[in-house]
Amino acid sequence: MKKILITLLLVISGVTANAQEGLKWYTDINKAIEASQQEQKPLFLFFTGSDWCGWCIRLQNEVFKTPEFTAWAKDHAILVELDYPRRTPQSEGIKAQNGQLQQMFKVEGYPKIWFVKPTVKGDGKINLEQLGSTGYLAGGPSVWITSANKILANYVADPKPAPVAKPKKTKAKKA
Repeated sequence: MKKILITLLLVISGVTANAQEGLKWYTDINKAIEASQQEQKPLFLFFTGSDWCGWCIRLQNEVFKTPEFTAWAKDHAILVELDYPRRTPQSEGIKAQNGQLQQMFKVEGYPKIWFVKPTVKGDGKINLEQLGSTGYLAGGPSVWITSANKILANYVADPKPAPVAKPKKTKAKKA
């Protein structure tokens, strides 16, 4: 009986690990904004306490580590993890960035997911347009994805600029 249970646990953990393969979670907001601009997808800001928040861990296990979420995320968002751990060390730069974003979005509890549309202004400043937020929802990936899709219905991608045509070189005629 123990062998069957151990085998089952190994199979389940293998499926979970495979579900996360191919997903890129950014921790640097600037790199995520660049990817969002290039891929014309909104940012998915996941505010979490990865090593202490029970609801965050539950959301990860029940939704984010499933094949359904992986397939959905690849097509719909640029994933950004903004972590506030108690035991896991972080660089001072990441701590400062995450603290600033926590204040900007008025996050008071975890988990919190904000969907935002980044826009780079002419002066180089970045605007993060809030599309909507969610958190843990009971019911697994299908319930969570349905809720997220309702929020993303507010997202309108910016039109990609048309490529600039290079002027043709003309030869000067000799008179």
